[in-house]
Amino acid sequence: MTHHHHPIRVQQRNQTLVVDIHAHLNVAAAEETMRAAFPDLPRGLPFSCPASDAVNGQMFAAIGPKLNGTADRLADMDRLGVDVQAISPNPGQYYYFAPPELGRDLAITINDGIAQAVATAPDRLVGMGTVPLQHTELAIAEMRRCVSDLNLRGIEIGTCVAGRELADPALRPFFAAAEELGVLLFIHPLGFSQGERLSQHYLNNIIGNPLESTIALSHLIFGGVLDQHPGLKLCVAHGGGYMPGYWGRMDHAFRARADCSEHIGREPSSYLRQIWLDTLVFDRAQLASLVATHGADRLCLGSDYPFDMAEPDPVCFHSDLEETARRRILGLNAADLLGLEPVRI
Repeated sequence: MTHHHHPIRVQQRNQTLVVDIHAHLNVAAAEETMRAAFPDLPRGLPFSCPASDAVNGQMFAAIGPKLNGTADRLADMDRLGVDVQAISPNPGQYYYFAPPELGRDLAITINDGIAQAVATAPDRLVGMGTVPLQHTELAIAEMRRCVSDLNLRGIEIGTCVAGRELADPALRPFFAAAEELGVLLFIHPLGFSQGERLSQHYLNNIIGNPLESTIALSHLIFGGVLDQHPGLKLCVAHGGGYMPGYWGRMDHAFRARADCSEHIGREPSSYLRQIWLDTLVFDRAQLASLVATHGADRLCLGSDYPFDMAEPDPVCFHSDLEETARRRILGLNAADLLGLEPVRI
């Protein structure tokens, strides 16, 4: 728990606290400002195809009220058995491409919007913000504002920043500041950055999102960021991508090659064990594998509400787990990370 904060008192409605660490909110006001500034920006996702665009159009029409506000959110949470949602910005609202001052203003609009949404149900919703990573000093200043003024408990970040990797030296002060603040960083991709071959069958999301996170994590590990900042609270969406299924190869490279060990002092997989992953893997055998290899103390329920790629029954998905592990993953780990104090009602 971060030492800078009083815990947030949240409702616990059942035997076990349930916190969803992966749920999104779109802030329409920021989108309108961005569209006015960049009228020629293409709509829809990059590396898409007409069939995907059509399905996405129908989906966004259907989930619009849920994505853009808190209208049906609490009713859905009640139906799903979720006590608390940690809401993070819609990943389509990473505006890292904008000029720095505009990026800062857009982040302020988004973060204020997240805080306003949280205020509608402060015992059920907690917030994560966004920062203009294209300018490190502005990003740090907005992160501090999120923590001190808005009481947000995390910062959602993308997997790369306008073409730069997260291990870029210019970003080191941001990670140092996040570590010092004790604020959670939630890494969430937006498709694969080079998805020319992934346009069909929604592959840019199905394969692209986990692949993008795998690449970002690799840079954070091999670039020494996780070595330099062992206290960083980092959670990666979609079960951490593909790395938790195939870390042995990078450990071998560390032992076999000098260029794979220059910034780190121990096996790459050991850094994997110092971060958190959400459990959005959709298959119970893969969840059991994550518990066995990654540990029940480092996993948090994540649903991806309200998208069609969300886990439809997030609580039930964990029901095969041993009881202590299940309680930690359903909510206690997230409560520690986000500084929540459950109150039984």
